[in-house]
Amino acid sequence: MSVAGSSAKICRRWQVCSGRRNPLLMVMENYMTLADTVLAVNNDLPIRTGAPVHSGKVRSVYWLNEADSARLIAERGYNVSADAPLAIMVISDRISAFDCIWHGEGGLDGVPGKGAALNAISNHWFECFRKQGLADSHILEIPHPLVWIVQKARPLRIEAIARQYITGSMWRSYAKGEREFCGIAIPDGLEKDQKLPELLITPSTKGILRGIPGVPAVDDVNITRDDIENNFRAFNFSKLADVDRYEKLLREGFDLISARLAALDQVFVDTKFEFGYVTDKTGKEKLIYLDEVGTPDSSRIWDGSAWRDGKVVENSMEGFRQVLLNHFPDPDILLNKDRMDERQVLACDNALPTDVLMDVSRTYTGIAEKIIGEPIELADNPKAEIIDVLGREYGLID
Repeated sequence: MSVAGSSAKICRRWQVCSGRRNPLLMVMENYMTLADTVLAVNNDLPIRTGAPVHSGKVRSVYWLNEADSARLIAERGYNVSADAPLAIMVISDRISAFDCIWHGEGGLDGVPGKGAALNAISNHWFECFRKQGLADSHILEIPHPLVWIVQKARPLRIEAIARQYITGSMWRSYAKGEREFCGIAIPDGLEKDQKLPELLITPSTKGILRGIPGVPAVDDVNITRDDIENNFRAFNFSKLADVDRYEKLLREGFDLISARLAALDQVFVDTKFEFGYVTDKTGKEKLIYLDEVGTPDSSRIWDGSAWRDGKVVENSMEGFRQVLLNHFPDPDILLNKDRMDERQVLACDNALPTDVLMDVSRTYTGIAEKIIGEPIELADNPKAEIIDVLGREYGLID
C-alpha cells in the first residue's frame, strides 16, 4: 500500500511483512496521519527552564533552573553533585545531511521513528560501556523514547572519528595522493572500502579555538595527537594523562561496538566520539562519553552479507546522502562548501518523495531493532506524550 504525505495512515506498531518491518501496512484500529508520528519541532515544549533553549540540527536542550535541578537530583537519586545543572534533551525526527534539514511531501517534516531509533541505539551502547567498566555517559534517566535527562558536562573541544575502513572523505583524499591523516602515515596501495591495517583515530577541533600553535582558528579542522598533548588544557583536558584515557575509551568503545555488530552480521566502518567531564556526588571528576555513539547518524554501518559479496549496503545516514546525490541533477551543490547558499535553497524548496523518507525510516528502525533486540514503536502524538510525562512524573511543566 502506498503512502503520500500527511493524509497517509500508519498503524501504531510496525508490522512484519516478508520478514521485514513495514510501517506502511495498516492493521490496527487506532490510525493516525503519518506526519502525526513525527516530532519535527522540538524547541517549543512548555518545559520550565532557567536559560534559553538551545536547538541544534536534531536535538534541543532545555536547561532546567537551579531549583528544579536540585529537586530532581534529590528525588531521583542521581549520582551527581547536589548543585549540578541538569537539562532535558529532546531529540527530533528531523533529518540533516550536507548541513541542511530536509523534508518530505505532504507535510512530512521528518523521518518516522528516527529519533527513537537513534536514542535507543545510543542508550544501548552507553549501557554496554558502563557494564564493561569503560565509562559513564551524560544520561541520567530516560523518561520517554525521545527524551533524556542529562547532567551538564565540560566537553572536550575535540570530535574524534575512529575509522576501520578507508571510505568516504578519507578515500577521496587518499585517491588524490594524500598519505598522512592527522599526523598518521597511511601506506600506499589501499583500495576503496578496504579495511585499514589498524584502527585510525582522526581528531578535529570542536568549535573555533584560538592561540594554539599550528591549529587554524576554524571549526572542524584536523589536528594531531601532538597538537592535543602539547595544548591539552586548550582542548579542555584536566591533565595530560587524560589524553591517554580519552584515546583508550575511544578504542575500547569502538572495539566493543564493532564486535557486537559483527555478531549481528554488520560491519562497523567508522563512528564519531565525544567526551567530557562531570562531577559525581562524592565530588570526584570523571571523564565520560557524550552526545551519541554508534548510531546511523554518527557512524557508517555496512550489511555484512552484502559486503562479503563485494557490495556496500549502507545501514546509516550515508545511504540517504547517496540518494540525495543521485536525486538532484547537480550534486556539486551538495559537495561544494562554497555553494552553501544554493544548498540551503535546494533543501528548502524541494520536498522529497515520501518513499525516500520511509526508506530512511526502515533503515534506522531496522538497524536499531537488530542492535537492541526490541521493536521501535511510533508514538501517536510524541509532543503530547512528552509534555504529559514530564509534567506528571517530573513536575517540569507549568
